[in-house]
Amino acid sequence: MLRRLSKISVAIILSLSTTLAFAQKPRARDIGIPFEGTPGKWNAITDVPGVEVGYSTIISGSGKNYAGKGPVRTGVTAIFPNGKVNHHPVFANWYTLNGNGEMTGLTWLTESGFLETPVMITNTNSVGVVRDAVLKWYVEKNWYGNEQGWYTYPVVAETWDGAMNDIYGFQVKESNAWEAMNNAKTGPVKEGNIGGGTGMLCLGFKGGSGTASRVITIDGKPYTLGAFVQSNFGRKKNLTIAGVPVGQELKDTLNYEIHNLANSHHQEGDGSIIVVIATDAPLLPHQLKRIAERVALGVGRVGGRGENSSGDIFIAFSTANPDAFNRDKSVQVEMLPNDKCNPLYEATVQSVEEAIINAMVAAENMEGVNGNKAYALPHDAVMRLLKKHGMVK
Repeated sequence: MLRRLSKISVAIILSLSTTLAFAQKPRARDIGIPFEGTPGKWNAITDVPGVEVGYSTIISGSGKNYAGKGPVRTGVTAIFPNGKVNHHPVFANWYTLNGNGEMTGLTWLTESGFLETPVMITNTNSVGVVRDAVLKWYVEKNWYGNEQGWYTYPVVAETWDGAMNDIYGFQVKESNAWEAMNNAKTGPVKEGNIGGGTGMLCLGFKGGSGTASRVITIDGKPYTLGAFVQSNFGRKKNLTIAGVPVGQELKDTLNYEIHNLANSHHQEGDGSIIVVIATDAPLLPHQLKRIAERVALGVGRVGGRGENSSGDIFIAFSTANPDAFNRDKSVQVEMLPNDKCNPLYEATVQSVEEAIINAMVAAENMEGVNGNKAYALPHDAVMRLLKKHGMVK
C-alpha cells in the first residue's frame, strides 16, 4: 500500500509551489510515461507553424477567502492561430461532449466557418472581462487597420477554479488578458499551474494547462497537429495512464482537501475541460468538426466521462488556406480528402491524451482559498504502477 505523505512533507512541497510556478516543469515523457505517435519539435500546439501561446498567471494571498481580496489562484491563456502580426481568419469548427460550460463566439463561427480571433481561456466568472479586453486590445493595436465598422466575436472559454481561487472576487482584469495576448509566442509551452489553468483540478489531483503534438505523413507529405488543454475534470477512480488504472490503485494517496463546499452542488467529478486543436493540414470547417469530435476519445482514454456538471468544449482550426477569407471575391481552397483523414483522427486522440497527462505531471501541490489543498500527481508512484503492469521496464 502506498504511504500517505506526512503533514510536514506536504507543507514543504506546498510552500515551494508558488516559487516554482513559472519554471519549466518535467513532462510525462521526461519521467518515462510511454505514448503512441511521433511528437513535433516542442511536443506542443506551437509545433503548428504560426501558433502562439501566452499566459497571465495570478497567484497571491493565503487563508480564508474574502471576495475581492483573495486568495487568488487564476489566470488567462491566449492562443493565436497565426500570431499577432498579419493575422487572418482561419477555418474552424467545434464540438461539445457535455455543455455545462461556455465558449463565446461559436454561433458566428458555426455560421461562417472561420475563427477570427485568438482563443482565450480563463475561469468561469471572468469570461466577460476577457471578451471585452480582446476587443479593446484590437482597438489599441488597430487590428483591423482602416476598415470601418468592423465587428468580431471573441472566442473565450472557461473552466471553474472556485475550489482554489477567489472566483467571486472577479480577480481577472483587462490587464491580465492583455498580458496573455502580448506575451503570446511560439516555441516551448509551459504547463501545469499557469495561465487559465492555474487553479484547476483533474482526476483526483492537481490539473492545469497542458499541450502535446503529433507529426504524421499523408501521401508523402508531413502534417502537424497539436492540442492544448485546460484540464479540470473527472474522478480519481477513473484516472488511466498508458492503459493502466492508476486512479484505482492510488486511492490511498492524498485526495483533495476541500472545505466549505458542503452546501454547494460541487462534488468530485465536477469540472470541465477546454481543448484547442490546431493543424496545418488543409481541412474545411465540416472536416474540422470531425476532428473536434475525436477529442472526446482522447479525454475518455485518461478517464473523462462527460459528467453532468462538466463543460467539455473543443475547438479545432486549420492554418492552411491562408487566403480563404475574403469579403469581396471568390477564392480557391485546398481540401484533404475525407478518406485521408484517419491519421489526423489518431493524432488528435493521441495528442489530447498526452496533453492532459502533461498538465497533471507538470502541476504542483497548491493551497488555495480557505486552506483548500490540491495534491500533484505522484510521479514515482505512477511509474511503479506502470512497471507493475508491464508498460515500462
